[in-house]
This record gives sequence, structure tokens and C-alpha cells, in this order.
Amino acid sequence: MNIDSMSRSQVPAQTSLERHSKMPSQSTESVMNRFVEFINTGNEDLAREVIPPDAVFHAPSHPEPLRGPDGYMEVIGMMRSAFPDVQWTLEETVTEGDTVAARFTMRGTHDGKFFGIPASGNKISVQAMNFYYLADGRIVGERGQPDLLGVMQQTGAVPAP
Repeated sequence: MNIDSMSRSQVPAQTSLERHSKMPSQSTESVMNRFVEFINTGNEDLAREVIPPDAVFHAPSHPEPLRGPDGYMEVIGMMRSAFPDVQWTLEETVTEGDTVAARFTMRGTHDGKFFGIPASGNKISVQAMNFYYLADGRIVGERGQPDLLGVMQQTGAVPAP
């Protein structure tokens, strides 16, 4: 069905992410590089540079979306308390318009409690697949899907097959 032939009531409502202005694709790499620097350092100033206050993040660790730089700092804090040396490597991206699909490798040492699992001292290396929504040179949304089963297996919480 052609959108021009739809009645106004049939046209889907614009989401809050769609209301942000479109970002030129040449700055996508720069935004993602600054974001990776932020998550690897936990630098709050960089968080505020890369993430606006109205950004929305969906993480499997939280039942409700997290908001803004403080919400993302909460996730980073949770990860750093369990894996103090955690580092993310951006392995590849696919960009379409202002949406970026990204594959990361997360590495660290399980030296603190993670979802109730006591520190094992085990090294972990798992993948994550995330979608990022960009506008005005910043990340305005994310849907993250880390390999939590891999984390649980590598920390010894769940037996590997």
C-alpha cells in the first residue's frame, strides 16, 4: 500500500526517535568512536557529549528503559563493578540513515558480583549486537543484546554445552 493513499488514521505515528533531525552519514563513524571511548573509560563528561538527556536505552539488565547519560552510566557502573577491566571493541557496523547496527566484543575479568554470581576470576570474551539511533551528532537511543548466556557460561554460573 502506498503511504500517499493511506488515510491519516492509517499512517503510523512518528516515534520520538524519528522526530530528531537526520544526521549526515559522514559523522556516524566519529559518533561511534566517541561512544566507544566513553564506554571504555566511563568518562561522565564524554557521556554528556555523546548522549543527550532525552536518550532512551533498552538493556536486558533493566526491565524499564534507561534515560540519558545517567542511565547509561548506571549500566557502565554495573558492568565495571563485576568486570573492572571491561573493554569493548567495535568489530563492525552497518549504517542506514541515522541507524547503526553494531557488533562488539566485550572482554574482561569477572572480579565482582554479576547478577548475584560471585566473582570467579575468569576471563570472558563475548559478542553483543546493538542498534543505535543517531541525531544531531549524538546517540539518542540504543537497543542492546549482549550474549548473556556466554557471560554466564564463561563466569562458571551456567555449564557450557
